[in-house]
Amino acid sequence: MVSSRTATAAVGVLASLAISVAAWVVFDIAVFFLAVPLIPLLFRRRTEEPAVYECPDCGFRTQNPEFAYCPHDGTRLEER
Repeated sequence: MVSSRTATAAVGVLASLAISVAAWVVFDIAVFFLAVPLIPLLFRRRTEEPAVYECPDCGFRTQNPEFAYCPHDGTRLEER
């Protein structure tokens, strides 16, 4: 499924291209710069999710990398 950010950027690009074509036909002027502000939204990289550390015995989970051992039973946390 397409993210809302990508869908919004795609609609914006299509709308700006439609405006550019209309301006070309009516005024005989090229205005293709309208799509330029939306281009970075299409190629933005997603940030990676932080690692999750989980206790194999009790199921304690945290995203804080400072936890090396489970606070409940002292078992070493595994990265998931």
